[in-house]
Amino acid sequence: MIEKHLRRPLVEHLTGLSRSSIYELMELEQFPRPIRIGRRAVAWRESDIEAWLESRPIATT
Repeated sequence: MIEKHLRRPLVEHLTGLSRSSIYELMELEQFPRPIRIGRRAVAWRESDIEAWLESRPIATT
């Protein structure tokens, strides 16, 4: 199976996090780190983002 890679704008949209929040959580080791896909480009593995989303608590009302 081919692994999809997600660029930052899509990761922001899927997670609801801002750019600064994503990088802050990465520093705290609470968010997956991206992989380098080019000299100046990074992307996140789709499976890593899906796993992170599934690990988040679900809000109840």
